[in-house]
Amino acid sequence: MRTSFIAREVGGGLRRNFTMTVALVVSVAVSLTLFGAALLMRSQVDRMKGYWYEKVQVSIFLCGENSLAYTCTGAVTDEQRNDVRATLEGLKPTVQEIYYESSDEAYARFKEQFKGSPIIANVAPSAMPESFRVKLDDPSHYDQVANALSGKPGVESVQDQRKLLERFFQILHGLQTFALAIAGAMLFVTVLLVMNTVRVAAFARRRETSIMRSVGASNASIRLPFVLEAVTAAVLGASLAAGTMIAVKSFVIDARLQPNITFIAWVTWEDVIAILPWLFGVGIATAVLASGITLRRYLKG
Repeated sequence: MRTSFIAREVGGGLRRNFTMTVALVVSVAVSLTLFGAALLMRSQVDRMKGYWYEKVQVSIFLCGENSLAYTCTGAVTDEQRNDVRATLEGLKPTVQEIYYESSDEAYARFKEQFKGSPIIANVAPSAMPESFRVKLDDPSHYDQVANALSGKPGVESVQDQRKLLERFFQILHGLQTFALAIAGAMLFVTVLLVMNTVRVAAFARRRETSIMRSVGASNASIRLPFVLEAVTAAVLGASLAAGTMIAVKSFVIDARLQPNITFIAWVTWEDVIAILPWLFGVGIATAVLASGITLRRYLKG
């Protein structure tokens, strides 16, 4: 079958069903944009994990005057503070860095974080506990520090910042799952739309297909133009979705978010480019599968 004939058939089919073709392109674009957004969110979560887990610390809060922990009998003493530091020093190389923060330093950091908030007037410097901030060689070694310090006199609590981050990442994973679910629903709608579009096209051109079959054309040659019409619409939709991903990276992440929110490791262009083939692959596979199923039913021969 000549390429020029197939091209004419595909072009004519798209023009005859222009409204349904536009609806199909938009449906594919929306579903693949949601699918791409879910993949982009997964890449963002992975990058944030790698960035923040490298910076994660263990906080050892020391007893204050009003501490209620059983290890506290008042504010931490110099002897207890030195004992905690010696214990941390003894945990090297698991403990890589040790930083001590006094109550005054903690209060100064608190005022900087909540600058302009009325909550500052209700918090006294004595309410901010002394603490040691510890950087580990591996965040998973938190239990070693907790076992060594929990229950030690002068220590009110030991806090693993990784657990706080994991709750945050669980929320992001939930959003990612939600986006994938919506994308899956939209892809299902797209499959139905492809099947309906191909069915209408096959019905409108039933006379042409009958003539082609009577002159000995194979089933593959008869069905190919219909499949290519669906694939063309899918490629156009995937192109719109890819353009949306590129626009989000250029005008949202790079132009607005990254310059203003510098404490987050944002997705790179490599992450975005890695997603684009998935958009075209899923779009084309959906079109081929849906049109193939429909043509087997309505173009039997």
